[in-house]
Amino acid sequence: MSRLPRAVLSVLLIAAGLSILAPTAAQALPAGFHKQSVITGLHQPTNVEFASDGRVFIAEKSGIIKVFDSLTDTTPTVYADLRTQVHNFWDRGLLGMALHPNFPSDPRIFVLYSYNALPGGTAPKWPSNPDGVEDTCPTPPGATNDGCLITGRLSSLSSSGGTVTETPLITDWCQQFPSHSTGDLQFGSDGMLYASAGDGASFSYADYGQDGTPASDVTPDNPCGDPPSPVGTALTPPSAEGGALRSQDMRTSADPTGLDGTVIRIDPNTGAAAPGNPNAGNPDANRARIVAYGLRNPFRITLRPGTNELWVADTGWNTYEEIDRITSPTGPVANFGWPCYEGPNRQAGYDNLNLTLCENLYAAGTGARVQPYFSYLHANKVAGPGDPCPSGGSSPSGIAFYPGGSYPDSYDGAMFFSDYSRSCVWVMTRGSNGLPDPATVANVDSSVGPVELETGPGGDLFMLDISNGALVRYIYANTPPNAVIGASATSGNAPMTVQFSGTGSSDDDGDPLTYAWDLDGDGALDDSTSATPSWTYNQPGSPTVRLRVSDGRGGQDDATVTINVSNTPPTATINSPGSTVKWAVGETISFSGAGTDPQDGTIPGSRMNWALIMHHCPSTCHEHQITSFTGTSGSFTAPDHEYPSHLELRLTVTDAQGLTDTESVTLQPKTVQLTFQSSPSGLQLGFNSEQATTPFTRTVIVGSANSVSAPSPQTRNGTAYGFASWSDGGTAGHNIIAPANATAYTATYTPTTTDSGLVAAYGMNEGTGSAVADSSGRGNNGTATDTTWSTSGKYGKALTFNGNSSWVTVADSPSLRLSGAMTMQAWVKPAAGGSDWGTAMLKEHASGLAYALYTRDSAGVPTAYLSTSGDWNADGTSALPQGTWSHLAATYDGGMLRLYVNGTQVGQRAVTGAIRADGGSLRIGGNNVWGEYFSGLIDEVRIHNRALTPAEIATAMNTPIS
Repeated sequence: MSRLPRAVLSVLLIAAGLSILAPTAAQALPAGFHKQSVITGLHQPTNVEFASDGRVFIAEKSGIIKVFDSLTDTTPTVYADLRTQVHNFWDRGLLGMALHPNFPSDPRIFVLYSYNALPGGTAPKWPSNPDGVEDTCPTPPGATNDGCLITGRLSSLSSSGGTVTETPLITDWCQQFPSHSTGDLQFGSDGMLYASAGDGASFSYADYGQDGTPASDVTPDNPCGDPPSPVGTALTPPSAEGGALRSQDMRTSADPTGLDGTVIRIDPNTGAAAPGNPNAGNPDANRARIVAYGLRNPFRITLRPGTNELWVADTGWNTYEEIDRITSPTGPVANFGWPCYEGPNRQAGYDNLNLTLCENLYAAGTGARVQPYFSYLHANKVAGPGDPCPSGGSSPSGIAFYPGGSYPDSYDGAMFFSDYSRSCVWVMTRGSNGLPDPATVANVDSSVGPVELETGPGGDLFMLDISNGALVRYIYANTPPNAVIGASATSGNAPMTVQFSGTGSSDDDGDPLTYAWDLDGDGALDDSTSATPSWTYNQPGSPTVRLRVSDGRGGQDDATVTINVSNTPPTATINSPGSTVKWAVGETISFSGAGTDPQDGTIPGSRMNWALIMHHCPSTCHEHQITSFTGTSGSFTAPDHEYPSHLELRLTVTDAQGLTDTESVTLQPKTVQLTFQSSPSGLQLGFNSEQATTPFTRTVIVGSANSVSAPSPQTRNGTAYGFASWSDGGTAGHNIIAPANATAYTATYTPTTTDSGLVAAYGMNEGTGSAVADSSGRGNNGTATDTTWSTSGKYGKALTFNGNSSWVTVADSPSLRLSGAMTMQAWVKPAAGGSDWGTAMLKEHASGLAYALYTRDSAGVPTAYLSTSGDWNADGTSALPQGTWSHLAATYDGGMLRLYVNGTQVGQRAVTGAIRADGGSLRIGGNNVWGEYFSGLIDEVRIHNRALTPAEIATAMNTPIS
């Protein structure tokens, strides 16, 4: 266990016998710049807004909005308390705020927050801690297990007679997991309101909607109801559209569009899409609102002065962070590619899953997504080798343009940006084209906890420091003074007279200083203007004395000291857990402690606050406060998180006079090594966000969820391989829960056919369940509906189709969009009494078919169809026998469509042109265009992207699919 400092004051003794509060050592800033903490004592501030009347509005993560009369006001009032509505947990909370452009004439304030309610529900869903500040996520469902489901809300606030009224404008943004929540608010020059939000998905593994608890009424499988399955049904590749794929919802049309992972532009009066939006007038209200999508966690946004350009600070996963530019919010909707892309590259964790949404985006080419304007690797320093900021964990947390003012002209038009995880602020100055030049990135500040950057009074840059609870101002030219308090004593018994001195304060510019004191600790600087006042304290207590020195040119600085009158600090003790306790995900950890005070005796549980902190340490560490507790004891469930990371439990006890003491204990996780192998060795496997060559080993936390994937096909030493199985029995892409003991996972691959051009192959040999595997290595796996398995296949097993509702559905993929040539093959065994238009297979498109193979048409003979400039068919000459296996094949070579039965050509038609294909499903045994179904058995289905020769067809019909 470790004890934290009981105060942040550094005290020196000087010859005069006074205790002196020394100024904090200054961080090296660019030449001529200085910084001031102009407002302090904030609790997790997230947003600041400067009103034209001088007032300063600061939002705190819990849902409190404070208003200061000016930057010098030390006694704010509470403008609004939204804690009942806000889910303040982990990275969730009140995160966005904006004043109406005509404020205060139009007194509305707009807020964007994590709404503590289920979709369609009311707040609060999840209970708060007794302190009323932090909220909880109980287990079950568990924050990182199944997730505490909430939504997001955008509202306007108006105040009248001291009463604040909230008017919700949009409630949406389904959020399953505790990060990537709502984001930022900004007004454009045209008075329209922009809002950003994250994907609401897991940060630990490749989340496509697979997590939840079946039949749970808390967090069921697929809790957001993402396609293609309803709430309560876990999603599977390749058709899944949940989890992080919600960021690509604009590219699907089967369901109402969601707002996760987007930036929207709305009319602030109604919440409806703003005029001029790319899809304004669309009957889907959300589709009409969206101006950008494909974002993971666009935590902060800003507009470049003098333009309509919107710039986005988007937090990536484990490789890249992005600064994105939306050049024209009224132009085409911008897709930045998440989760299919991260930074400039494909995102390996999602790419390996062969998800249809991503595969289609890849097939559309790099021009289908907007490249980041600027991105930086976690492994690199942002400003080059000389950057004092560390590499490693990263999270862009602020972005602002400097419009011009007291800073040197070289900063005009510059873009400032910050990273919370790296604790830094940088600047990118303007290039010759007027845009920020990535080659000019330079460090501005470090050792801070930035969560927002804004320009404010005097045109200066301001930064909200969530770690230190302060609003920081960056000043150029006039060096602010340094405030130093001297006190003849800082503790004693009442009555206690203390002689104070501010004469140790200084100003590097030599400006004369004035003094303002708060000596009674009431927050108001109204007790003395002397440089050396005195004060007598008659009552026990621990007032905080504040000195503010001003240089007459706008520069000022504060210093504080606590005077302990008949009072000494308490002592915090953590009894359990000890530092030797290690945890696994999902384990319950109990804690207990005590507080004692020389004056008060035993500290009651109501004044004992526990904070649970996650330290994420990919290289350097940064903190995420998970939750807090009040009382002498309690318990929590260990959360899931990627390794390396650890927990810290802090106990702070407060005596009756406000003095505190904090003790902490560090809790390391139980870890395990997982080894990933392939057969043959040397192939690529995916693990969470990365892809690596086998064999490789990774250390993870016991009980953690991790995504693994086996990309297929792959080529090694000239041999092509297709995925066959995982040693744990999972599908090609699936989640594993890290066991307690070291474990090896092996992905077995088999050599794929030398038959080039094979894009789908179904041997129908599963024998159970609804999954129908693609043996071609292309990942075109299918799902069977209303079929039954048969052991009497042509080769091995087969599927039986009932003739009225059975089919196998294979999601569209680029490899199934055949263009200039193709071959379809299947073994079929028609049942007696089957109807006309028995579909062996059919690739659908929006208005019909792309290509199809029928066992019989209206004349009772087999036929092949394809669609180019029109629909064309090649018919057979006689009906297929019932109750007997027949082999059907059709080829198209760009000039002729041919039909084969049992290897013999029986029909042909001259056809030219490219085959139509626009994204419909491939169906086996039926189709959804005309409701045509096949009755009987189907086996050995193959599709090629070239026309096979008769000899090749003969070989294929006599060769089982392995």
